[in-house]
Amino acid sequence: MNTNDLEDRVIDFAVSIVNIVEEIKNNYSGNYYGNQLIRSSGSPALNSGEARSAESHKDFVHKMGICLKELRESHNCLKIIFRANLFIGDKEKILKVLDENNPLISIFVASIKTSKNNNSKIVNR
Repeated sequence: MNTNDLEDRVIDFAVSIVNIVEEIKNNYSGNYYGNQLIRSSGSPALNSGEARSAESHKDFVHKMGICLKELRESHNCLKIIFRANLFIGDKEKILKVLDENNPLISIFVASIKTSKNNNSKIVNR
């Protein structure tokens, strides 16, 4: 997967979340988790863009790590919204986004692992 494809996927993920949040109950819990979900789901799109212009290998790994943490947070937040019945729309929408969330997490885990391995090979020369 090239960098532009990944960037498009995390942007599409964030847009999907924006649409989901519009269908969350307008109460204290819905607003709390909806707001949190907007922040955590948008972060990977923004930080992966920053990672492309990282100032160092360490900076790249750090920014990609932030993306990973935020994707995991989004995953848990989506599960809370789903299980607490805070979503008033078609439940398939949340399940579809959860299905995209898992591969995104895997992609960032693999990218961080590869980057660390490649850097250790360079350092150990």
